[in-house]
Amino acid sequence: MALIAATGLLAAGVLTGGFDRMALRSSAKEVTSQLRFARARAIATGKPQQFLIDPAAHAWQGANGRSGDLPKKLGVHFIGARELQPAEGVGAIMFFGDGASSGGRVQLSLRDAAWNVDVAWLTGEVTLRRGEVVR
Repeated sequence: MALIAATGLLAAGVLTGGFDRMALRSSAKEVTSQLRFARARAIATGKPQQFLIDPAAHAWQGANGRSGDLPKKLGVHFIGARELQPAEGVGAIMFFGDGASSGGRVQLSLRDAAWNVDVAWLTGEVTLRRGEVVR
């Protein structure tokens, strides 16, 4: 009986796109976590730390040599200070030793669902919220 229930639950997840949405939320949490780590590292060392995101490559680079990839099926959109861009199309958020930042937003989306990872410029606070898909 338990096996049938588990199989039904998995089938429901596949049919409703539940696994794709779990990947979306998991990726948004990962980006949030890495941004928070970069801020904490900047405060701890007193040295600026940078978080880079390349929407075209679906890749990010964080503080202390951390890096990762985002699932190709996700939409990746960045809004931030153009002056900090290391290359065309690559977004950057800088965290300073006092905890402040350059600010910005990373939006991850999938069809009609989106998560916004916002970084406040004054405080450097990183928040994760549902958002409207940027088209």
